[in-house]
Amino acid sequence: MCAHGHPTTDMDALYDLSQLLETGLDRETLAVLIGLTEQGVNPEALAAVVKELRRESAALRAAEAEAAEAEGGS
Repeated sequence: MCAHGHPTTDMDALYDLSQLLETGLDRETLAVLIGLTEQGVNPEALAAVVKELRRESAALRAAEAEAAEAEGGS
């Protein structure tokens, strides 16, 4: 960002848009996804993969929390 709060690069602008849309993507992940789309990967397929990875991550965290509670309750 420049001193006036305007994006200084395309990536800054894309990241700002990502934040406004509350995607939850960090700059590094966003850059990887943009790079993949520039290489010809279908953006809708990438979105589906990101959603599935988030679901699986949440399920793993929930399972770990349940296991920790079960160990603590024994």
